[in-house]
Amino acid sequence: IIIESDACDLLQINAGSATPDYMAYQYKFDSVHKRVGHEVVVEGDDLILKGKRVLTTRAREPKDIGWDKSGVEYLCESTGVFLTEEKAKAHVDAGVKKVIFSAPAKDDSLTIVMGVNSEMYTGQ
Repeated sequence: IIIESDACDLLQINAGSATPDYMAYQYKFDSVHKRVGHEVVVEGDDLILKGKRVLTTRAREPKDIGWDKSGVEYLCESTGVFLTEEKAKAHVDAGVKKVIFSAPAKDDSLTIVMGVNSEMYTGQ
């Protein structure tokens, strides 16, 4: 969905051990939204999604990912490994401004559900 938006850019995907070829396959075919209606190309470690180049990396430690080099400001944490403020701070230390959890926090960090309690977010 993000690749369809003009409001933000998908700059980088860090996918643990997934290869760019596997990521391209998953992007094309394994979605609850529908199959994509545009070309998906693998060029080395990059994916070309709807004509936009997306860097892919396979690092386990945030300091090794290179968020600062690719200009990532907002990160969607989807591994489940960094779901506390303390652990997510490693991504901030590696260059991102904000970490958005895709699952409930495992500490007392604020969990926002759009349309339910989004008014509780005040920029923290």
